[in-house]
Amino acid sequence: MVRSPSHPAGSPYDRPTVSRAVSIVVPVYNEADFIPMALPRLVDEVVGAEPDAEILLVENGSNDNTGRVASEVAGEWPVRVISLAEPDYGAAMRHGFLVSDGAWVVNFDIDYFSGAFLENVLSQPPEVDLVIASKRDPASTDRRPLVRRIATRVFNLLLRFILGSKVSDTHGMKGFRRALVDDLGPSVVSTKDLFDTELVIRAERAGYRIIEVPVEVAEMRTARSSLVRRVPRTVVGLFRIRRLLRR
Repeated sequence: MVRSPSHPAGSPYDRPTVSRAVSIVVPVYNEADFIPMALPRLVDEVVGAEPDAEILLVENGSNDNTGRVASEVAGEWPVRVISLAEPDYGAAMRHGFLVSDGAWVVNFDIDYFSGAFLENVLSQPPEVDLVIASKRDPASTDRRPLVRRIATRVFNLLLRFILGSKVSDTHGMKGFRRALVDDLGPSVVSTKDLFDTELVIRAERAGYRIIEVPVEVAEMRTARSSLVRRVPRTVVGLFRIRRLLRR
């Protein structure tokens, strides 16, 4: 499926010419201590799967010199560090998606990434527009703590109940074709935890071809985000997405 970009000419996100196979977008916040260990591993995974790749580290509102440390560690690697003023994971991901120039755009986290998943994305036939690494796939191996696995299951049920979605997972690694990002990305208004969820739901409703693949989930550290704070915010956000799409 090929569509024309929906953002207006002259916007800050005018599409540059596609110049590489894949862009990897990684939002980072207050990761100055973790990046020296994690970034080399991320680069090895990405470049090992696809040499024609660029990693966009989108630092957002950090107060611990994350941007400076990331630039120093990156050195000559294919890493671009972008700094945004406000701490907002979803807004950082959105910005990275819209300034990227890869034929595919993949979102990773600094503590959760996979060269095998990237290879899977890049091997897809032309008719596939979106690849989701589903933690809920029966063939997946999820080594996270039980409470985190339950939270994923509950979120999946909310997706089905509130938005009528048939996908099993919208959080985690995903690969989007450039045409999908250009068409739908500028229309997404959700930030925080739900930019990628809204983008997936919009793609599903627009008829883009989505596939889900199994994944091995083995996070590199204990989760930093609080489920107690995220759950109410997420529920409110899902209802907001439903109202937006009904319009």
